[in-house]
Amino acid sequence: MKIEVKNVSKKFKGIEVLSNSDLTFESGNIYGLYGRNGAGKSVFLKLVCGFYIPSTGEVLFDGVDYNKKMMYPPNLRALIEKPNFFPDLSGFENLKMLARIQNKITDEDILKAFEIVNLLSEKDKKYSKYSLGMKQKLGIAQVIMENPDIIILDEPFNGIEHDTVKKLINYLLEEKKKGKLIILSTHIEEDLKKLADKIYYFDSGKISDKGFLDEK
Repeated sequence: MKIEVKNVSKKFKGIEVLSNSDLTFESGNIYGLYGRNGAGKSVFLKLVCGFYIPSTGEVLFDGVDYNKKMMYPPNLRALIEKPNFFPDLSGFENLKMLARIQNKITDEDILKAFEIVNLLSEKDKKYSKYSLGMKQKLGIAQVIMENPDIIILDEPFNGIEHDTVKKLINYLLEEKKKGKLIILSTHIEEDLKKLADKIYYFDSGKISDKGFLDEK
């Protein structure tokens, strides 16, 4: 899989928040988006996912512009900004409801996702009772439970304890070996240096390509 972002800009009410972006992402790599909060990372990810339409330019998945087809890119799952689920349902019930949309995974697959994010013991607790870190874990579990080819995570380690962060880093590195395309954004550069093959730096809507890292 190759994602090509070609000359993409985005304006809201005449104000440009992302300017003339040209980036390429390929399977078997982890890409990092680094920048302070408000630098344009989340807007960029929403453009890649098809949640926003570019003001100029195009986003191609293996040469296909899914915006023109009025479709979301296939086999892509993303967590962008804060996760949000039904408060009166348990964590498991929330993911079970989402899994019914495509109906391609089993309860065991959902439970495996809970285990990966260290949330298995809290699966039957109502979402309204979840802490910030637990909500973040459930959001990540929702992304990975259907084994997508493209994984996009926006500030994935917010509120998550060290042991689970370490486990998630190992998980993402293993998924990369399987040929997954993974994009992570964060304002903490150290997180990306543990994971990313390539980092893009965001500053006031402009993107700088710093190239492949020499060290991990």
